[in-house]
Amino acid sequence: MGAGLAKGVTLLKMIRPPDRMLLSHLASYDPHISTLTLALREAVLEEAPEAIESIVKGYALAIGFSFTGKPLKDGFCHVVTYSTHVNLGFNRGALLPDPNRLLAGSGKMIRHITIRDENDLNHPFVRRFLQAAIEQVREAAPANRGRGRRNSTVAPRGASARKREHGKIFHDRKG
Repeated sequence: MGAGLAKGVTLLKMIRPPDRMLLSHLASYDPHISTLTLALREAVLEEAPEAIESIVKGYALAIGFSFTGKPLKDGFCHVVTYSTHVNLGFNRGALLPDPNRLLAGSGKMIRHITIRDENDLNHPFVRRFLQAAIEQVREAAPANRGRGRRNSTVAPRGASARKREHGKIFHDRKG
């Protein structure tokens, strides 16, 4: 995977190597999209190296980021991989300052930026939104900062697994 990654991103230089399950899921995507996903993941981890990743594979591959291991409740952003692009979503994006209306989405809270190529990823506003989203959750719950069981979690797949585990996220013990 080291060859063909986005400019300046190699597995050896990454803040934290990607989970084997993440790499396995990315293998089914076009190499360009896999590379964008890993580069966007790296950008998030550069801004928040202590963040806990939660990986979910459904119709798209999603990586949720939080400081507590609770990406739905306490997450600050998520990376969602589709066949033609990658979205950087912000869980409380509707509350982020966006005077130039760069964030897409019309839901109650979630907003996103679509990343189609390296140029999209390198826009300075990507990092500014990430930093603002991180600050947002840190201000909301400073006592929870840095707490969590692992740096990577994998969610169950399929309806029967969800039913058995009541929607809980499995924590990957393999590291």
